[in-house]
Amino acid sequence: MTRDANATPGNAALLVGGALALAAVTARGRGRALDDRLFAWANTSMQHPLLDRLFGGVTELGSLWASIAAAGVLAAGGRRRTARDALAAAGVTWAIGQGLKKLWRRARPYDADGPFRLLIGKPQGTSWPSSHPMVLLAFATVAARDLELGPASRAALHALAGTVAASRVYLGVHYPADVAGGLLLGRAVADAWSRSVSARPVG
Repeated sequence: MTRDANATPGNAALLVGGALALAAVTARGRGRALDDRLFAWANTSMQHPLLDRLFGGVTELGSLWASIAAAGVLAAGGRRRTARDALAAAGVTWAIGQGLKKLWRRARPYDADGPFRLLIGKPQGTSWPSSHPMVLLAFATVAARDLELGPASRAALHALAGTVAASRVYLGVHYPADVAGGLLLGRAVADAWSRSVSARPVG
């Protein structure tokens, strides 16, 4: 496995700090008002049948079940160590996200005042951070490092995680700060995981 220069303790700490700062800034006051306006724009002003289908079709790629399926494909292709490594990172990321949801307890957009469109079923749990982009980015980042993928492939995986993040706002289940925080935390966990777990020799 090649060493990623960004997978450092300092970088992971900065990402976590950025996610927590963003959550604090958007909890109330002007930051909250801006987050509400961005949500209303993405959720109600951008509506289009093609976007409904696109985002509705990709959003569950960020679920833990999707990571399990992806790990199965990797294992079937002979990449069992990568499958185990990336899936374990995704599982830890999901657990961290669920713990933070219980601590932060931000209401979902459909439980707050204001206009919204809800295009999928109501997810369980509170709103911050968004676990779908968080889990997907952690899985994809760890897997890409283990597989030593090139810049173009990594960029495509990052774009997929960004699309899933956008889908959660468009579909009405998260605020922009939720998905931004999820992406930051997902990358932070991936960086810490790649340095502390993936780097260990097998056996």
